Amino acid sequence: MHDHLLRPDPDLHPPHGGGGRVGSFALRGVLMSWMALVSCAALADVYTEVNDKISSSQWAAAQTLIDRQLQKQPADPQIRLMQSQMQTAQGQTAQAIETLQGLTQEFPELPEPYNNLAVLYAGQQRFDEALTALTLAVRARPDYSLALENLGDMHIALARQAYLKAKNLPSQGPLMGTRLESKIQLSGQLLQPTKP
Repeated sequence: MHDHLLRPDPDLHPPHGGGGRVGSFALRGVLMSWMALVSCAALADVYTEVNDKISSSQWAAAQTLIDRQLQKQPADPQIRLMQSQMQTAQGQTAQAIETLQGLTQEFPELPEPYNNLAVLYAGQQRFDEALTALTLAVRARPDYSLALENLGDMHIALARQAYLKAKNLPSQGPLMGTRLESKIQLSGQLLQPTKP
């Protein structure tokens, strides 16, 4: 399965319909005071700064900002999601999985950690766990298009693997071989990354 098959989500998105916990970066209730707005703007700046540092591979600077934010707000899901992205970018897959698993346990209503966890599982050929994580992402937010797309891609990739395995078995006839080859080619085309 291709490394680029599934796509991670870099940001948490507030759930639709309210009622869910969205983390320390979101305002709870109807607090619209000036102080709350300033606080949100400051947090947005922290996230932007961390994202910029990660994007430019400035790992030490990003980690310093992440550590500082986690000292202030240890449960901040957005900064922890960013931490998992930095861990992934540095090849620290086990740590990224641990970070994302912690997020899914503390914030089961957030779909993004499940989606990103599925990406890492798929990269390790842990397809059953990836499917479970994507299913939970979609259950958490049924209109989460990225997780739905990733779920579809995962099913296509698994189908392609089954077609390849069936093609290599000695008990197939010529008609079945032609049919399988057509399905293998079609599924391969569907899994090709699209150019932006």
